[in-house]
Amino acid sequence: MEDEEAEAVLRTVGRQIKMWREAAGKKQGELGAAIGYGEEMVSSVERGRRIPKPDFLEKADEVLGAGGKLSAMKEDVERARYPKKVRDLAKLEDEAVELGAYANHNMHGLLQTEEYARVLYAMRRPSYTDEEIDRHVAARMARQRIFEHVPAPLLSFVQEEATLRRPIGGRMVLRRQLEHLLEISVLRHVEIQVMPTDREDHAGMGGPLQLLKLRTGKTLGHSEAQLHSRVISDPREVQILEMRYGIIRAQALTPRESLAFIEKVLGEET
Repeated sequence: MEDEEAEAVLRTVGRQIKMWREAAGKKQGELGAAIGYGEEMVSSVERGRRIPKPDFLEKADEVLGAGGKLSAMKEDVERARYPKKVRDLAKLEDEAVELGAYANHNMHGLLQTEEYARVLYAMRRPSYTDEEIDRHVAARMARQRIFEHVPAPLLSFVQEEATLRRPIGGRMVLRRQLEHLLEISVLRHVEIQVMPTDREDHAGMGGPLQLLKLRTGKTLGHSEAQLHSRVISDPREVQILEMRYGIIRAQALTPRESLAFIEKVLGEET
């Protein structure tokens, strides 16, 4: 695991499962057979080495007669599945009343379809295991609950034209991703803009950025590089990001023009 918080959750869940299993007089293999998992999986979960799926907890709860105490841990376990940097970012996004983001080499994570995100993680080098890919994709999809918040935060995105044309995962994956953009763009609290490749002046050459204005009135920045993801809280640095993002939005196509542009690119993919 990547952090102590997640490890502590998994160890606690593992101990609880072991206690209920022993109280029921069952061996690990017997529990595994009863819930459709191997003995090694049960052993790994009890030691906090593997992350149990919701199905595992639900079936173990029923078989061991835990009265809902094991299945109630699903939410905590689900959060522990996500990498720490994703959990930290998701917490900030949950507190945001306004979010602005510029993406230059692929669709912003909050805009990605599940299959597009899965392809991106499958491309990573060194390679992720299937379990790691599932974990990262689930975390990315969970962050998209920001679109359902009430009251709704104001969300704005600027995408480079290249991200609309790069066939990540193939033409059909790209097509469905573009269709998804159009679906999101009709939400009243969402604005999507496109930065055309032919722009001679461009304030975003320093790379992707994200700004989050929180309920407290504080604004934070977030940036990702090859191996690092960091939250920016220094007011002077945040001010620079705000200035750059404002210029980026002014240089990009308007939301209405961007919608027409995305439809045009989608038409070219047919």
